[in-house]
Amino acid sequence: MTIKAVIVPVTPFQQNCSVIWCEDTKKGAVVDPGGEIDRILDAAQQQGVIIEKVLLTHGHLDHCSAARVLADRLGVPLEGPHKDDAFWIDRLPDDCAKYGFPEGKAFTPDRWLDEGDTVTVGDCEMAVYHCPGHTPGHVVFHDAEDGIAWVGDVLFQGSIGRTDFPKGDGPTLVRSIVEKLWPLGDETVFVPGHGPLSTFGQERQSNPFVSDHALSHA
Repeated sequence: MTIKAVIVPVTPFQQNCSVIWCEDTKKGAVVDPGGEIDRILDAAQQQGVIIEKVLLTHGHLDHCSAARVLADRLGVPLEGPHKDDAFWIDRLPDDCAKYGFPEGKAFTPDRWLDEGDTVTVGDCEMAVYHCPGHTPGHVVFHDAEDGIAWVGDVLFQGSIGRTDFPKGDGPTLVRSIVEKLWPLGDETVFVPGHGPLSTFGQERQSNPFVSDHALSHA
């Protein structure tokens, strides 16, 4: 089984929402629908994908403010993030108003996710890793068979997630990257929450925050 994906940048923050699907079944999921539901659904329709669930990496508005609306419109379950991000989701109405987003409503996902859980997309399966630091309840989805991970705002090409938000923590974020992501392999391609794709190996070589060289001199 192979997972396919298209990225749909959404919201003024240009967040990398992904429509992902199992190539064999055409059943799919939307990862981090922060807004612009119609664009997301159009992308799915163009690929012939049947959306069967919504997946969230964390509770920041640009990643999840349209999640419950989308899930309810399609009648599909909403899975993730880890329950430690519940306070972020509870803040959605205020945060959406503050940043000029369409009205957002607090919600409870149909399934909170934790370290060691798995999520299915058609006949494909992804492992869940709890990777706090950017937010306390951030999770990462890893498809081992295809060598790809959806890392939200944990890691970017040439950078790492901000830790100056409530309950963010820099050392915890670095530990999540080194202990949870690097063991998944240098060849693993990752889809960050913003910006271009990269590989864990490339970031270990050149990322100024978490490269092997940078950490050896920390």
